[in-house]
Amino acid sequence: MDDTELAGAQKTLGPVLKAKALDNRLPDPILADGYAEEAMRRLDPGYDKGRFGTSQMGLAAVVRAKAHDDWARSFLAGHPDAVVLHLGCGLDARAHRIAPPATVDWYDLDYPSVIALRERFLPPRDHCALIGSSVTDLAWLDRVPRGRPVLMIAEGLVPYLTAADVRRLLTGVVDAFPGGQIQFDTVPVWAWRVSKWDPTLRRYGARFRCGFDDPAALAGWHPRLEYVDEAPMYDSPVLMAKAPANVRRAYRLMNLVPGFKRSTAIVRFRF
Repeated sequence: MDDTELAGAQKTLGPVLKAKALDNRLPDPILADGYAEEAMRRLDPGYDKGRFGTSQMGLAAVVRAKAHDDWARSFLAGHPDAVVLHLGCGLDARAHRIAPPATVDWYDLDYPSVIALRERFLPPRDHCALIGSSVTDLAWLDRVPRGRPVLMIAEGLVPYLTAADVRRLLTGVVDAFPGGQIQFDTVPVWAWRVSKWDPTLRRYGARFRCGFDDPAALAGWHPRLEYVDEAPMYDSPVLMAKAPANVRRAYRLMNLVPGFKRSTAIVRFRF
């Protein structure tokens, strides 16, 4: 993949896409994302010679996507008139996987260079618009309809923002809509602080910029915001049931390390 126009965290979209493509080749895939496999084949015809690692950019990224998909499907089943804000979308084909009804307006948002890649490697979909913008420039909110329930999905995004940016984003979305659901994943403070030495992140010139030991406490940022729950990730039943045996063994061992099991938290809020 030619990623010369990508920088820092944007470059992580490649390994995440590869993980979803490799998952689709398993006998019993977790995500079953044929769009990821097709896009990855076009980006790198030899990608399938790789194998899953045990970093967040390995099969755990697939489990994370599955958790976000399941929550999104549940919300849209009860809110068929919703507006979806898929922030930091990368090359994720979530709108295709979920296939929401035509009454849902879906917005995939990422940096212009990433949106250009989406236009090249993922097919368009009715009622799904692309917005090329930094997520922290909240002027993009003026381009989406208001007055309807909103679903904000920020997968693999929040740790790369500052805490101040996360607060502005969450409160800005709550202020802009009458109600909805916000779901994202984050890391604890220790993971944020040691990210500068993480070999995977260093490989892509990326590092985390915030962390939260108690993500539920973020509900205190706005009087209308309420914490709902957290989804399992590194000890997810679907991971332990469907991952290749060598990956399952590795995660069982790593989950014995204090703090590892919740080194990524997948959380959702409502308002």
